[in-house]
Amino acid sequence: MRIIISILLIGAAVGAAAFGILGFQGKMSRKPPVELYSDRMFPGMDRQPKLRPQEPNHFFANGVSSQLPVAGTIARGEPIQTTDGAVYSFEDSPVNTGHVTGTTNFVELNPLPVTDEFIQHGRERFDIYCAPCHGKLGDGNGITKKIGAMAAVANLHDKRIVQMTDGEIFNTVTHGKGLMGAAGPLMTTPDRWATIAYLRALQLSWLGSTNDLTAEQKAALK
Repeated sequence: MRIIISILLIGAAVGAAAFGILGFQGKMSRKPPVELYSDRMFPGMDRQPKLRPQEPNHFFANGVSSQLPVAGTIARGEPIQTTDGAVYSFEDSPVNTGHVTGTTNFVELNPLPVTDEFIQHGRERFDIYCAPCHGKLGDGNGITKKIGAMAAVANLHDKRIVQMTDGEIFNTVTHGKGLMGAAGPLMTTPDRWATIAYLRALQLSWLGSTNDLTAEQKAALK
């Protein structure tokens, strides 16, 4: 019996000491918090060396903590040059959304200037992000299908996809669809449009005919 009483008294004393040191939940105090770890093992972030805004600091020549960014070291964001002028990433513009401005309708054509260099860049992006599933020919026979990782992959030469507007394809590439993951977080906006420009060239190489060529091109072909 005495042993039990002793244990209870010891427990009560430990509890009282804990409450005396740590206090009650929600209790306000101006005393510094009790840290139950070694400063050498886990240095507290509240004691890290830092610069407080607007406070004097003799490290810098002008004696203040808040300094302007060094020129050229912080990305500010550059506008994208479209066929209708420069557009920033935050604007409601077809180049950013794939939609006609202020509507839910997809734009028909690529809003960026399509050049040979642009298409070649799109080919590089296509081979990296699209070919593993859709294949380098765009026929849906990529490596993921060959190893059985994906049983069904869209053939990009299907009539349904060929007849899609560029804006709808951009929307699918950006946000993903079905088993297809979103490429928006992986590819820049111009890269996605460049990939679509290359896809159109790839589709034309499959579905086009000599009737689509100019007289000069036909002569060179012969």
